Amino acid sequence: MDINPREFLTGLFYEAVAAAHPSRVVSRNLPPHPRGRTVVIGAGKGAGAMAKAVEDNWWGPLSGLVITRYEHGTDCKQIEVVEAGHPVPDSAGQAAAQRMLDLVKGLTADDLVLCLISGGGSSLLSLPAPGVSLEDKQAVTRALLKSGAPISEFNCVRKHLSAIKGGRLALAAAPASIVTLIISDGPGDDPATVASGPTVPDPTTRHDALAILVKHSIEIPESVRQWLEDPQSETPKPGGPGFERVKNRIIATADDALKAAAHAAELAKVRPVVLGGAIQGEARDVAREHARLAFRCMRRGDPAKPPCVLLSGGETTVTVAGSGRGGRNTEYLLALALELNGISGHAALACDTDGIDGTERNAGAIIEPDTLERARDMGISPEDALARNDAYGFFQSLGDLITTGPTRTNVNDFRAILLTEIHY
Repeated sequence: MDINPREFLTGLFYEAVAAAHPSRVVSRNLPPHPRGRTVVIGAGKGAGAMAKAVEDNWWGPLSGLVITRYEHGTDCKQIEVVEAGHPVPDSAGQAAAQRMLDLVKGLTADDLVLCLISGGGSSLLSLPAPGVSLEDKQAVTRALLKSGAPISEFNCVRKHLSAIKGGRLALAAAPASIVTLIISDGPGDDPATVASGPTVPDPTTRHDALAILVKHSIEIPESVRQWLEDPQSETPKPGGPGFERVKNRIIATADDALKAAAHAAELAKVRPVVLGGAIQGEARDVAREHARLAFRCMRRGDPAKPPCVLLSGGETTVTVAGSGRGGRNTEYLLALALELNGISGHAALACDTDGIDGTERNAGAIIEPDTLERARDMGISPEDALARNDAYGFFQSLGDLITTGPTRTNVNDFRAILLTEIHY
């Protein structure tokens, strides 16, 4: 097969990212102009680019504030863009979230709040609940990041420790109309999960949040425990008052990104097999399942005969037991390489569509049949690297990290396994 695996796989990734970029998806989803003011707010890794897309496509005056991750800002003329900490919240996010809450208070029924939400907003909207310190919220966040808790559980806790998430922002903006445009990084594309749903009622409870912390053996700071035991910590619920004039629209998803990548594969005469955009689970467990599927394709042509590419999205988790520099996409790839064990005719890429895998500066990495051999020739043990959760260090040593810089969008992980040979 006359194809360069690295160029092919990175090309698919860039097609996926482009399909979910704010410059492509925001303009066609803008609401009608209101009779009164238009106030733009938002949070997420794509919030700056979303704000720029609004300014580029909106006639008339705008004002507002959005919060994005450090180094993810965009120049806007009317909407202020503030950078703050992610994945651990910081004081910059706390101050900006308070200002955002103040901005939407006192609006009228003639006014419009245009809320721009993308993945990462949960950490960036870091306004702790009454009585909960930022330091205690940071400690809980760090512990949850290492625990392997799925994003649904993580967000349940964050909503109940927040003065702005879990629908509270919508209540503060009433009686203004609210239209929320959401670039979804949540498996299943539930608006309540993206950035912990600041304009969406919350079906989870404070009791759920406490149970999650206990389940994962998280040390609970006293201020957090006292707040979660207080009935006032309960979030607004579906069917409750205050959401009658709120519209939440998903405008880009992992499935949109996978569809764009599948189309690009077809143009290259490679059959795409889309496994879905909502895959969850431990990164190494998902890698094991995908390796089994790859062997089926190469040996039995099921569900597709090479040349083919297995495409998937979603958000895996990593339970951190070692002290290495990880990232769920690199951990997935290292586990996948070990499962495939150097079989010829494969290559795979896994990257986060926001350009940041975990807390490092790479989007992800790539593997080929010689990945394990090259590592061992350098005296690097792939098994040891995986045990230490040091997939970043492993691929850095090989020169196989993929670094894109901030993409300013986020529809979560993108994985592609290219299979080019049949093995009987």
